[in-house]
Amino acid sequence: MTEDDNAFVLRLARDERDLRAAQRLRYRVFVQELGAEGPLVDHDRHLEADAFDPYFDHLLLIDTRRDAAHLDDVVGAYRLLPSDRVLPAGSAPGSGPGPGRFYSEGEYDLGALKATGRKLVELGRSCVHPSYRGGSAMLQLWNALAGYVLERDIEILFGAASFHGTDLAALAQPLSYLARHHLAPPELRVRALPPHATTMELVTPEALDRRAAMQGTPALIKAYLRLGGFVGEGAFVDHAFNTTDVCLVLDTARMSDKHRDFWIRKKGARV
Repeated sequence: MTEDDNAFVLRLARDERDLRAAQRLRYRVFVQELGAEGPLVDHDRHLEADAFDPYFDHLLLIDTRRDAAHLDDVVGAYRLLPSDRVLPAGSAPGSGPGPGRFYSEGEYDLGALKATGRKLVELGRSCVHPSYRGGSAMLQLWNALAGYVLERDIEILFGAASFHGTDLAALAQPLSYLARHHLAPPELRVRALPPHATTMELVTPEALDRRAAMQGTPALIKAYLRLGGFVGEGAFVDHAFNTTDVCLVLDTARMSDKHRDFWIRKKGARV
C-alpha cells in the first residue's frame, strides 16, 4: 500500500463499530499471524477481543481509502487504560465502572508502580496491518500517543510487550540482554507472576552477544528502550497467546532532555 499522509486519520475509537474494526485488525495480527487464542476470540467474525476492551481507550490509525463498512479501514491500533479509570476514588475492587485492575495484573505484580501514586497509563495490543509496516504507521501512532500522554498529564507508561513464541532457548540472548542492561530500578520494578514466570537471565555474561540480542528484539521494544524505558523482573510465558512477554516501564521524568523534547513537541496532537 502506497503511503499518502492525507489519507490517514488518527483518533480514539468513538463507538462499537470502531472497536470492532480494531478487533478485526488484532485478529489478523495476533490470531492469524502469531497463533494467539483466547476465550473471547471470535473466529467466525474474525475478532480478537477480551473482557477489558470496554474500559480502554482505543487509539486508531485509519486509512480512509479502505472499506469502513467491512471494518477494513483501521490499519493501526493501540489500547490505553489510564490509572484513574481502573479503580475510581472511593470504590472497592470489583465495584464501580472501572475494571478493578489493570490487564497486566494477570501477568505481573504491579505493586511498585501503583505505590508511586503517580498517574499511569497501561499500553497494550499494539499492532499495525502487514501492508503498512516499515513506513510511517508506527511513528504516527507514537505521535498520537505522545499527545494523549501530555494532554492527560500521564507520568508513567507501562505494559506487556511480546516476543513471538514460547521457546526460551531461542529468546535467550534478547531476554538476557534486557535483564542485564535495562532492568527497572527497584522503585519501578514490576515482577512476573508464577506459575508462568521465568528468569530472563538465560545466558552467562561471557556468552551475551549484544548484536544477536538486538537482532532478536522486536522493534516496539527497542523504541521504548531508546526513549529510556526499562523492563520488569522476569518474563511471562503466555502459551495461550503464543508469546513470551516482558513488562516495559517508561517514566517520563527519567527521559533524557532530547527524548522528553520529542513528547513535548507533540503536545499539539489531540486524539
